[in-house]
This record gives sequence, structure tokens and C-alpha cells, in this order.
Amino acid sequence: MNPEEFQQTLATKGINLSETQMQQFHTYYKYLVEVNEHVNLTAITSLEDVYLKHFYDSLLPGVQNSELFKQPITICDIGAGAGFPSIPLKIVFPELHVTIVDSLNKRITFLKELVEKLHLTNVTLCHDRAETFAAPKLGHRESFDLVTARAVARLSVLSELCLPVVKIGGQMLALKASHTEDELADAGKAIQILGGKLTKDEHLELPVSGDERHLVWIEKIRKTPNKYPRKPGTPNREPIASQKKEVTKHDK
Repeated sequence: MNPEEFQQTLATKGINLSETQMQQFHTYYKYLVEVNEHVNLTAITSLEDVYLKHFYDSLLPGVQNSELFKQPITICDIGAGAGFPSIPLKIVFPELHVTIVDSLNKRITFLKELVEKLHLTNVTLCHDRAETFAAPKLGHRESFDLVTARAVARLSVLSELCLPVVKIGGQMLALKASHTEDELADAGKAIQILGGKLTKDEHLELPVSGDERHLVWIEKIRKTPNKYPRKPGTPNREPIASQKKEVTKHDK
């Protein structure tokens, strides 16, 4: 997908990019490739692949739910890496208030320079782990309208990293490539314990490639117990057990 195809495809979905926005994506691509030569940000570097597998992929939530993203909602992007999906969403929907959390300082440094180059406002960058970012003393807990995560971890782990900072009535959005049925079954108990409720699993395909994508929407319906998230690294090492595993253990 070249830039012209990117613009045209979005237009067919009701998203019309201005010349300024197209220039922002061009600047984003050039700076990403430049920095990636000495900082490992992404394995995807060709122009066509970046526009399809990073930019368009990041915009799938906005393509599917444009009315939500046109509002000045607060978004927290957990483990954004090189800024996906939050920076492409911010370019297209400038009213968004974006907070990006990443544990590697080199990525935060890249994002700081990128935000300045793109002249973006209302973007906050936090060098932190998701587990400690949700600590009550920092004031982030249960404060965001939407918390996103793309290709970070399995849903059972993501739920513990994301749901604690989603406000009650807000949503968590996981952008996944495939096999969400197994992940959802595995994450059922974690989502419930952490105060969430699965509302939608949107099955989509990327244009051109036809690659499978899923948007998993989880609503925050009640407060997350104070014990979550657990200490850094624990959610990944010891995910909250799935209902299936619990039943199997009980039956024995």
C-alpha cells in the first residue's frame, strides 16, 4: 500500500486526509526508518509495508468506530513501541488526548522527537512499566476513557496491564492479529476479576494483503481490585488462570 492507496482507501471508509495529515504520515515514515537504523523499533521498514501494516493497521479502530475517535476522549496506549496505534490515530483524530506508556527509554526518546516533528499537542509520554503506571499514588488508575494495546501480550496478560487504568464505563481495546478465540477463552476469568466485560470481537482483514485482524473491545463495568496489577513481570509469568484451567483443576 503506497501513500496514495492509503489515502484513497481511507477515503472510501469516510476518512478524508488533508495534505497536512498526509505530510505528517510521510514525516513519520521517514523518521521511523531513519532512527530504526540504530535503534530497534520495527522489523517492518518498506514504505508499502509501513503504510499498510503499521499506519492503516493502527487506524482500523478509527475506521470501524470513527464517531468514538472524533470526540476529545482520553486514550492511554500501553507498550506503544514506535507509536502504534496511538500516533496514527492522533494524526487522523487530532481532538484525542493521548498518553503513551513504554518501558524502554529509547522508544520514549524516539516518540518525543516524533511528536515534536509532527507538531502534535495533547500527547503525554511516560517512561514506565504498565504495572507501576497503575499505582494509585500516580493518579492514573481508572482515569482513561480508552486504553489500547497492540501486539503486546496475550489477552489474559493484557487485561491485567490495561484494565486497572480504564475508568468505569470506559473501554479497553486490544488489537490482535489472529486466534482470538483461544485467547478470549483463556482470558475470561482475568477479564471478569479485573472488572471488565467482553463486548465485541471484530474480525477484519487488511486491504491488499487480506491479513486477519481482530479488535477486541472490553468494557470496564466495575472497579479493579487494588491488588492488581501485580508486581512488574508477574502478570506475564503467572497470568490470572482461565476459567477452563480452573475447572480442570477442580475436577481433578
